[in-house]
Amino acid sequence: MRAVRRPGAYVCGIDAAMDVVGGKWKVLILWALAERAYRFGELRRAVPGVTEKVLTAHLKELEDDGIVHREEYAEVPPRVEYSLTPRGVALNTALGPLGDWGREHVYPGGGGEEGPAGGRVAGN
Repeated sequence: MRAVRRPGAYVCGIDAAMDVVGGKWKVLILWALAERAYRFGELRRAVPGVTEKVLTAHLKELEDDGIVHREEYAEVPPRVEYSLTPRGVALNTALGPLGDWGREHVYPGGGGEEGPAGGRVAGN
């Protein structure tokens, strides 16, 4: 079920932004879409570990929030591509410094190395 946005209930801009990108997979979906437009199956392979159900739900939420554009082509077989809207590009730009912080403080070596507690750390 889709989470309801809380307009007027936000404490600050970070709170509002986290309402849009919160969750384990949304930022990784945005990161993948920053490279190029993807068909659903391609995007699922580009974000390893995400299930079809979760990817579908997150894409719908991001589309509803004006972050992702869903383009349907009238072809046989049907083709749908997902890409970032200008609002999504701006959000990805805003997330860049967060990625920089993560690389500097949590993920210094890159390439899926172990984090400080010995757990695996995903790359960006």
